[in-house]
Amino acid sequence: METTESKPDMPKNRAIELLLEHDITPTQQRIEIANILFARPQHVSAEQVLSQLNSEQQKASKATIYNTLGLFARKGLIREIIVDPTKVFYDSNTSDHHHFFNVDTGMLSDIEDGQMVVTNLPTPPEGTVGECIDIIYRIRNVTADS
Repeated sequence: METTESKPDMPKNRAIELLLEHDITPTQQRIEIANILFARPQHVSAEQVLSQLNSEQQKASKATIYNTLGLFARKGLIREIIVDPTKVFYDSNTSDHHHFFNVDTGMLSDIEDGQMVVTNLPTPPEGTVGECIDIIYRIRNVTADS
């Protein structure tokens, strides 16, 4: 999944429906953020959402973007992918899947379904249940020195 900087074309009513389906009050800023996230399957950072929103004559603070993305992730509307303590992506694809993270380019991309099988998982501690497994396969570009 790649991110492109084109105007989202999700109908406003569909964004509202998505928010309501996840028990999220559809404010104007949340609708605009949802429009950006669901214009296409993509991985975006909060900074990319902020930049795109502000370039489209909609204004939002960095705090509003982070709070809204956090809310969307807690409610299951998007997935939060933490590739390192300073880099977080928000994934509009909430299905079970894993990722490649290119440490040279900073790009996050999906690992195709069926290419990775996880087996022999340990039994969770008593009183807990497994929720999901997020695997991030860090890759680098091939160089002449490699």
